[in-house]
Amino acid sequence: MTNKVNQRYEDAKVRYAAIGVDTDKALERLQEIKISMHSWQGDDVTGFLNPEGELTGGIMATGNYLGAAHTPVQLRQDLEMAYSLIPGKHKLNLHAMYLDTDEKVDLNEIEPRHFTNWVDWAKEQGLGLDFNPTFFSHPMMKDGYTLAHPDKEVRDFWIEHGKRCRKIAEYFGKELGQVSIDNFWVPDGMKDNPIDRYSPRERLMDSLDEIFSEKIDERYTQDAVESKVFGLGAEAYTVGSHEFYMGYGLTRDKLICLDAGHFHPTEVISNKLTSLAIFSKGVMLHVSRPVRWDSDHVVIMDDELQEIGKELVRNNLLEKTNIGLDFFDASINRIAAWVVGTRNTQKALLKAMLEPIQELKEMELEFDYTSRMVYTEELKDFPYGDVWNYFCYKNNVPVGMDWLNEVQQYENDVLSKRG
Repeated sequence: MTNKVNQRYEDAKVRYAAIGVDTDKALERLQEIKISMHSWQGDDVTGFLNPEGELTGGIMATGNYLGAAHTPVQLRQDLEMAYSLIPGKHKLNLHAMYLDTDEKVDLNEIEPRHFTNWVDWAKEQGLGLDFNPTFFSHPMMKDGYTLAHPDKEVRDFWIEHGKRCRKIAEYFGKELGQVSIDNFWVPDGMKDNPIDRYSPRERLMDSLDEIFSEKIDERYTQDAVESKVFGLGAEAYTVGSHEFYMGYGLTRDKLICLDAGHFHPTEVISNKLTSLAIFSKGVMLHVSRPVRWDSDHVVIMDDELQEIGKELVRNNLLEKTNIGLDFFDASINRIAAWVVGTRNTQKALLKAMLEPIQELKEMELEFDYTSRMVYTEELKDFPYGDVWNYFCYKNNVPVGMDWLNEVQQYENDVLSKRG
């Protein structure tokens, strides 16, 4: 197998070199890219604050596949399995409800000490940690609202939660030596048509301003804000629309999060990246896959994923972009879902890195659209898979579909024995 992988890579290397692409440099660049894999695929977005609680706030995981994690220890065990099958060193995107403590604590009371086990584990694994406040699945999400609620008591509860989450993200950054992105998604909205769309947005703006009022060293954490077109129970109106958060992020110097599943079915985020990059501080990506609506399916190698990869690489946006994942599928093996989604995201970046980008841009400047089309079409048949397999081999992770055997064995040995 080793000789075959090496030989196919050498053949691919020669073929790409003929069009001016250095595959070794592409792999060096890919090695540096950290994907922030999300914790909530492993347990169907239940968390450990109130594991028996029902999901609310536009959130729903469907399916009943065996082996969901029920404790932080089980979730970390599953994450280790997934990371062992993904080339490179990455990050974990952790929601506030995934605290690890025996103490009875609410969302407006959480502190860094409730996440020390996660930090210790991340140090052992060589991972970074990103963070997300949890503005859903809680009794204080009232009438479909949190930060935009007309009742100040409700808003104050969630404002305190947001402030504490920033301190936890700061703690992650200090302890791990990697900037922790603290991403704010708020599901507030209405099921049917509202009369007043303005006032809730004004309240949301004021609440966020209060949360972000304390300046925190950006060497440790940076804030991001995330929009959504609608969710379950908020089909008619979402307070935090794309326009709201684009305006908020640009005027408050925040990262703007684009989730691939949070827009209208015919709308894609790949076409938004360069526009935001010109005007914004930076971008946080949630790579997802909508199916008819924002249902957050496992990321596959579809056209939009490849376009996202191309936009990031062709326009030198990787340094301004934090790449995270966001999907949850309880109908399949959850570890396999993580591995497929993360590896596909890496593959999409690699495919873009294997383009003769400067030459293609020169063709475009010279209005040689014929050559541009021929090159981009012929590249579809180039052996990027052989380069990817070599990358996996270099990183000591399974090549091709070999990783599936390990996941199936883990399911038989571990997942199948969980209640």
